[in-house]
Amino acid sequence: MAKEKTKFVCGECGHETAKWFGRCPSCGSWNTLVETAVTAPDRRAKVITGSGAVRLSNVEGRDAARTKTRIGELDRVLGGGIVAGSVILIGGDPGIGKSTLLMQAAGNLLSEAAVLYVSGEESKAQLKLRAERCGVPGELLVMTETSVSAIEAEVERVKPAFLMIDSIQTMVAAEVASAAGSVTQIREVTAALTRIAKVTGCAVFIVGHVTKEGAIAGPRMLEHMVDTVLYFEGDRHDAFRLLRAVKNRFGSTNEIGIFEMRGDGMAEVSDPSNMFLSGTNDTGCAVTCIMEGNRPILVEVQSLLASSVYANPRRMAAGMDNNRLMLLLAVLERRAGVRAGDKDVYTNAVGGIKVDDRGADLAIALAVAGSVFDKRLPELTAVIGEVSLTGEVRPVDRMSSRAAECARRGFTTLIAPYSRSLQAVDGLKVVTVRNLREAMGKLV
Repeated sequence: MAKEKTKFVCGECGHETAKWFGRCPSCGSWNTLVETAVTAPDRRAKVITGSGAVRLSNVEGRDAARTKTRIGELDRVLGGGIVAGSVILIGGDPGIGKSTLLMQAAGNLLSEAAVLYVSGEESKAQLKLRAERCGVPGELLVMTETSVSAIEAEVERVKPAFLMIDSIQTMVAAEVASAAGSVTQIREVTAALTRIAKVTGCAVFIVGHVTKEGAIAGPRMLEHMVDTVLYFEGDRHDAFRLLRAVKNRFGSTNEIGIFEMRGDGMAEVSDPSNMFLSGTNDTGCAVTCIMEGNRPILVEVQSLLASSVYANPRRMAAGMDNNRLMLLLAVLERRAGVRAGDKDVYTNAVGGIKVDDRGADLAIALAVAGSVFDKRLPELTAVIGEVSLTGEVRPVDRMSSRAAECARRGFTTLIAPYSRSLQAVDGLKVVTVRNLREAMGKLV
């Protein structure tokens, strides 16, 4: 009997190799290579082409029709709604609220067309309990199955417009000789679900679990196979959740949706700026406005300095890039005379949001400077601007939208660099600064 051939596949990036390595040669992840059997190709299979080549000018263009889920934050992240025949992956840590949000969306979509909810983790009784808690009507079609062949047969019989799969780690393809959740199984099951979506026009939602260690093959490998990838962020012990689009073939990839976990399901947060403001004006605090897609959000940045007992002081940034913090500390010391080389520096973005907008540079710098000199910004003052290596404060995009959001939240003064795109806003005084030293002069 011939020896069965095997290969090793990375659960993070899908890289294949004939030998096992502790570290993936492609993506550099540790302990992610999984041994899988090599399936010999069927030489008798014929290659069927979908269509011949045509000129692009002869292709009829049309806008993709979208179906609203009536969950505003979810529709925003999806780009306006669900496109027929699309495959949407929702990833996140276990217990963060993926199944709850999917159940609520399924209940709202029932008024549009038939919805089939397939669970490989829970029984029908458990699904009913969640549906009752979320207020989902009893007309929802539920199915507890792990075989993708059985799901495909049921889709052919019921012909739903929306298919929910919870979760991809529990689904198996009978023709693949490996355990559920393995790299090969997840790849084959996702390919089958994608084929169902493209052939029938049924929109497919897929739930994928991930862990912080990346031990389970999850959404990272599937991002190339689906149309849209959404990630839940946030601590599952906290009430607030952020839904972020990292890939979207039908919309923007910079949008976020904000939810609050309640007893009756996921509730939308209509005014997210309230989440990221502490309401105090203490030393080491500064409020800025960042852009998440087309949405301006006010965020409070806090800084704390403490005497260091180590030869190398600590630099810790929660909710922002630690390398960016060290760069700003170097600029503060060289260009503005703020010396914190012998101090431990801690910075934090209130509310758990991740700040990667360069428009928050000035707020971080002033928060650190205020903590060093024990000074604060005047009441109801916001700051916006990017800090360069020369200490210059530079404008960022959409200054007018940011300023309007500051005025709407009741701020009366905005410290910002000069920008031609910044239009006057009623009730908001704009104080222009050219460099860090001028901005630090506004601390009191």
